[in-house]
Amino acid sequence: MLYAISDLHLSLDGNKPMEVFGDGWKNYLDAIESSWLSLVGAEDTVLLAGDLSWAMKLENARADFAFLERMPGQKVIIRGNHDYWWSSYNKVLAAVPRSVHPLQNNAYRLPDEQVVVCGSRGWIIADEKSTEEDKKIYARELIRMQMALDDAKTKMQDGDKLYAMIHYPPFGFSFEPTEMTALFERYGVGKVIYGHIHGKSSFHKKKVDIHGIQYILTSTDMIDHTLVAIDK
Repeated sequence: MLYAISDLHLSLDGNKPMEVFGDGWKNYLDAIESSWLSLVGAEDTVLLAGDLSWAMKLENARADFAFLERMPGQKVIIRGNHDYWWSSYNKVLAAVPRSVHPLQNNAYRLPDEQVVVCGSRGWIIADEKSTEEDKKIYARELIRMQMALDDAKTKMQDGDKLYAMIHYPPFGFSFEPTEMTALFERYGVGKVIYGHIHGKSSFHKKKVDIHGIQYILTSTDMIDHTLVAIDK
């Protein structure tokens, strides 16, 4: 089975407890752990679409990595906007536990699921109101996601499905198609897992279909700190 959750914002060294952001975060990690242990087996995989840890440096994220290692299953992670600890890909790859598979503009094949998952961070959708800096970053993230999709194509075998992970929502407030969603369409992506959105009053739908692709929101507070099963 395949599951997903994002925006865990772990801080197991105690430096930044999430409870300060409201009652919706009270004992949230206990809820995540309970959900994870009840749903996920050793043969399953969990996709984590960014904002894993508040740590500022890689060495300060060790306790947060240890939490992931204690949880059953394989874990595939991408970088979020708050993952400042994420330095170079090779350093991250060397630091995380063996059951954790980081993605940075590349792809990973889940042989038991017949799924290839690729990912990149993404950015705020650029439009006519965007700053030049935001437009530049968004254009760069499009290139990075295309690199990830290209790598996915080299890893796919007969019968495999292609899923993508992105931290930022790949559309705007009206769920309108964008250059990013067009990229997913061009490569034949079946599902896109994303996060970043917080607060029940924010724009959100847990699942939305755009031109035949299912987009699944997995920010932990938006899904009641319960892992989402990804139907194949």
